[in-house]
Amino acid sequence: MVLRANRSRARSCLGTVEVRWLGVGKSAPLAFGVITQALVITVGTFDGVHRGHAALVARAREIASAMQGRVLALVLDPHPLTVLRPEAAPARLSTFAQRRVWLHEAGADLVERIDPAGGVLALSPEAFVDRVIAGYGGLGQVRAWVEGPDFRFGKARAGDNALLAHLGAKLGFSAQVIEHMGVALSDQQIVACRSDTIRWLLGHGRVFDAAGVLGRWYELPGTVVPGDRRGRTIGVPTANVRTELAPPAPGVYAALARLDDARVFVAAVNVGPRPTFDRPATIEAHLIGASPTQPDQPWRAIEGLEEYGWGVSIQFLSYLRDTMRFSTVAGLREQLGRDIQRAQRSASLLAPSPTPTCGPRP
Repeated sequence: MVLRANRSRARSCLGTVEVRWLGVGKSAPLAFGVITQALVITVGTFDGVHRGHAALVARAREIASAMQGRVLALVLDPHPLTVLRPEAAPARLSTFAQRRVWLHEAGADLVERIDPAGGVLALSPEAFVDRVIAGYGGLGQVRAWVEGPDFRFGKARAGDNALLAHLGAKLGFSAQVIEHMGVALSDQQIVACRSDTIRWLLGHGRVFDAAGVLGRWYELPGTVVPGDRRGRTIGVPTANVRTELAPPAPGVYAALARLDDARVFVAAVNVGPRPTFDRPATIEAHLIGASPTQPDQPWRAIEGLEEYGWGVSIQFLSYLRDTMRFSTVAGLREQLGRDIQRAQRSASLLAPSPTPTCGPRP
């Protein structure tokens, strides 16, 4: 095996430490570094980095701070089922770049990606733990390992928290389990903070409740690509957004659209088919006030942007209505006007970030 080494400097809230990253071959995909401080580890997909994930990392942060150590989050990305059973892989809620930012905000000092396609899924539970321990400077460095109650690791998901605790007792680290956090939805149901809960809520158009589980608005980063240009002909130009993440259920939504240059517009967003024009499913965002909205005015691109190819992140605030077919373009235009007014009202009424009741799940 040939190791390729280069040096970089990793920064955290505890200062700067030199890390030597070792890139290894495909059969051993984990990139481990030399860490001189005590380390608290957590491993998972962390898709969406919801309130439960944040609580887990916060607990790891508490443990690490008590020993002047660091928190390392190892992120399996993409989901292991994309390798094992692609047809059963869950819809993706976040990019790795998003997860890195949110995990750092939650308290992680180091965030590393593990590619499940590289052979790590073939390791036995014991071999996986040995690899992590050895890779980060020896048994004396990893002092604690924090996971949720459903944590599984190793080939065929054979390892669980009981085995992790057993291995930790032999290898010199403590294993802690953080129970699921419960969140009260708008219908007063209490649900566990889980990525699958968020997927179910999004699949039913319940973006406000999904935001309650996430702790932030559900956000789709994407790129504006060519569309049919029909919106600009009726005074409601839209950005046709291509994204790799899961959209909410078909419908019309109030949203915020954040551009790469930090400008933010209130938006009315159509997700799904356009039945009036018999066109396939899309994500189309009308950025309110970004360009002329009167049919008798010539269309022009948003100031400072090209017609296509620019980045935008859509943050979904609330569900407005179902998609529907209109018998006339004039009827569609009138409804779009009402959608715009309701989107503006939703944006003005809703807080910058959702604040649902949450706590340990009963």
